[in-house]
Amino acid sequence: MAPRLLIAGELRESRDAFPVVNPATEEVVASAPAADAAALGAALDAAVSAKDAWAADETARREALRAAADRLLGAADELARMLTLEQGKPLREARGEVRMMARWLDHFAELDLGEPGVVRDDGRCLVEVRREPVGVVAAITPWNFPLALAAWKLAPALLAGNVVVLKPSPLTPLSTLMAGELLADVVPPGVLSVLAGPEPLGRLLVEHPAVDKVSFTGSIAVGREVAVAAARRLRRDTLELGGNDAAIILDDVDAATVAPQLVACAFVNCGQVCSAIKRLYVPRARMGELIEAIADAAAQLTIGDGLDPATRVGPLVSEAQRERVEALVADALAGGARLHAGGSRLPRRGWFHELTVLETEDPALRVVAEEQFGPVLPVLPFDRVEDAVRLANATRFGLGGSVWGADEERARAIALELECGTVWVNTHVTVHPEQPFGGWKDSGAGLENGPWGLDEFTRVRAVHAGRAG
Repeated sequence: MAPRLLIAGELRESRDAFPVVNPATEEVVASAPAADAAALGAALDAAVSAKDAWAADETARREALRAAADRLLGAADELARMLTLEQGKPLREARGEVRMMARWLDHFAELDLGEPGVVRDDGRCLVEVRREPVGVVAAITPWNFPLALAAWKLAPALLAGNVVVLKPSPLTPLSTLMAGELLADVVPPGVLSVLAGPEPLGRLLVEHPAVDKVSFTGSIAVGREVAVAAARRLRRDTLELGGNDAAIILDDVDAATVAPQLVACAFVNCGQVCSAIKRLYVPRARMGELIEAIADAAAQLTIGDGLDPATRVGPLVSEAQRERVEALVADALAGGARLHAGGSRLPRRGWFHELTVLETEDPALRVVAEEQFGPVLPVLPFDRVEDAVRLANATRFGLGGSVWGADEERARAIALELECGTVWVNTHVTVHPEQPFGGWKDSGAGLENGPWGLDEFTRVRAVHAGRAG
């Protein structure tokens, strides 16, 4: 059955459609329905009609989140296969993403909303502070983790009492549309709509007068446009944008132990993770040993079609993404970087690129200064830890960073000097639903996950009751 839009509790087809391509085969997986302005208007009209009743029934909201998690887990194999077909990631990772989606829904189903806080209670007045839903939320998700990042938005937004119009990337809409079909009868009509389509759908959604808040995950460039559009209408937004995460390796690490971990944190999802390791700083005295171990660990990972059980790393999501990676590698080699692993596209159908490890001392190279979002890891030497911290912080990005060392207390102290929203010690990338996630600098505004993420979907009301006498 062809994928359909979810609008006002109904599954609808559209007059227009657009192709979704499997990055491992370059073949069309399916045609996705393209929502037009009329479909967007219908979804938002339904959202406005549904929001008051939904906000008034906390018990129903919690039950719906639990039921949604169960429904998605029951269809995990089908969802994961569709995700692999449209995005390229290995099937085991796609299954993990479906489980993550369900985990986030379950977690927020149990999260305490908190009681109204009394800030003054005396003979003159009683003043309470309440958090209430913002109303209609536009949730816009990227192509690298379409299901997981949908849950990062849906779970807190729905628990807080909001209604949501969800729009996935046009590169990977199919798994999200499938999830919408599964959840069509889990929430009341209008509480959740799922729309797909190329631009200008996203812009029309962000600029629509019925939208009270935008939650966006994507590039810095598009995030700026979202922020400007929201600001014009004085609407709130949460922006989780790009990253260029640095990892600093201390001189007391065991190379054989740490190298496979670093490679896993750099090349997960073919490097297409906003918070993956994208720059690696190592002690100059240990550069040869560490970079050899990293290159050897990268060579152990099998690249291929995500449906093949042997595959550990899939393709890049699009031809344009691979061309960008190739351009960054070529620029680095022309600038004097030394190649230790990979460096080229694979000679096969599909948008595959070798896992590439580069050595350079030039922090101005594009492959170091920009977010690669692909299977490329530049490794840079340092003489003093202070130099590594300075170089790690010398960027407009501020999403995450990590420090690796046998002395955990020392590594932790150094990690706290990094200018980013999340610092890890002896790990990277790992997140949990109770853990806040957000970027500093150009990497975003606002927070996701935990009670902090929940608060992003609420507005504060002061209730002041005067007392006579």
